[in-house]
Amino acid sequence: MQEVGNTPLSSPTASQEPVARPLPVVAVWARDLLVSLAISAFIIIFLYQPVKVEGTSMMPGLEDQERIFVNKFVYRWEPIQRGDIVVFRYPRDTSKSYIKRVIGVAGDRVRIENGQVYVNDQALDEDYVPSEYADARSYAEVTVPAHTYFVLGDHRTMSNDSRDFGPVNERFIYGKAVFGYWPMEKLGRLR
Repeated sequence: MQEVGNTPLSSPTASQEPVARPLPVVAVWARDLLVSLAISAFIIIFLYQPVKVEGTSMMPGLEDQERIFVNKFVYRWEPIQRGDIVVFRYPRDTSKSYIKRVIGVAGDRVRIENGQVYVNDQALDEDYVPSEYADARSYAEVTVPAHTYFVLGDHRTMSNDSRDFGPVNERFIYGKAVFGYWPMEKLGRLR
């Protein structure tokens, strides 16, 4: 045994257990980064996906280049409802995504007379469509088939929607737009 000052130092022997050394700082950072990436990937793949709105078809509620979160699991527990803002694969080119408002669900009869939307012969009160975005055209009545949804953009004169490509099959819908986060003045729940 060696002595330093008045404190004896014992030399390691075979009977002593090795002392666990802390991980180097780089290893801790790498571990934390990997855990963060795994959690982020899980959230984006299964729960919430950040999306950039491209186009003006949902103005004034959603503007071009606005950033939102899409809830990707909500429709596993609750049905898609009229008024929901949904994100779906464009039926004519599934590499593209569209965002629109659900107007009619399976079995609904939807028609448009001089811009006024009727669902099951009831005029919709669409306070989210200001008069300057309304479209005065008419659209013949259609009954929404099973497992599909009739969707419209809020900026009716600029929107490519179910009036053009028909009702959207539920298998193309992958989420509900729920929260805007950029720009900051648009921060909040979507309606």
